[in-house]
Amino acid sequence: MSIDSALLAKAENFCVYQERCQQEVRDKLYAWGLHKAEVEQTIATLITSGFLNEERFAIAYAGGKFRIKQWGRIKIKLALKQKKISTYCINKGLAGISDVDYLNCLKKVMVAYSKKINEKNVLMRNYKIAQHLMSKGFESDIVWDEIKKHFK
Repeated sequence: MSIDSALLAKAENFCVYQERCQQEVRDKLYAWGLHKAEVEQTIATLITSGFLNEERFAIAYAGGKFRIKQWGRIKIKLALKQKKISTYCINKGLAGISDVDYLNCLKKVMVAYSKKINEKNVLMRNYKIAQHLMSKGFESDIVWDEIKKHFK
């Protein structure tokens, strides 16, 4: 079974527009009305020709969510798992986030959010800040360490 060249070109353009994971491409191909054998053959061709690369996707996705949306590692990891990315690729993606940048981002988000809170009770204020940071995917132990350092 050969792949229609027009369909392959359309799939390549879909992958060129932005980094995609296999599941996104698979869903799109099914939406275009292809059958399982055609979908899997198209994905194999895209991988072979370099249009589709899960490791490259994981690195780009993790970096983008961290820099733009200021997500923590936990939230990024869960989002990549939802996209059916392998553990190896998830770890590669998260490794692209330096610890120094990670802590600086956490501090920046913490300070910005603390300015929005009008809580007089120190414990309640710290709790609200911690909840916000953990909802953004930062690890609780790091969050509480930074809160203790910053709000003595």
